[in-house]
Amino acid sequence: MARKHPKHVGFEDSRAEAEEPPVAAPCWLCGRQLGETIVWHHPVPKSRGGHDVVPMHPICQQALIANFTNAELQRHGMDVQSLLDNPAVRKFVDWVAKKDPDFSAGTAKKRR
Repeated sequence: MARKHPKHVGFEDSRAEAEEPPVAAPCWLCGRQLGETIVWHHPVPKSRGGHDVVPMHPICQQALIANFTNAELQRHGMDVQSLLDNPAVRKFVDWVAKKDPDFSAGTAKKRR
């Protein structure tokens, strides 16, 4: 098997020194900067034919799941403004806006 680097030559770091870390996109629902944990959420559920994913905070995804059924999420699709028109979601987004990006808390159970 061939070597990747010559045996008697010093190993040089192949990464460029001037690379900047990629800028993380904001949360799809609340618009805050993302923290360490990122959830890739399907705005249209996979069970309803959704393929696109968007980055979200785990707590924001939990709030959506607690307030909407899969059928309702399918109707809203990628339109975040129509989700924010829901009073419960708007109240949640206004509350979480002042929190740290890695903030986590329990959310209400799914309504049935």
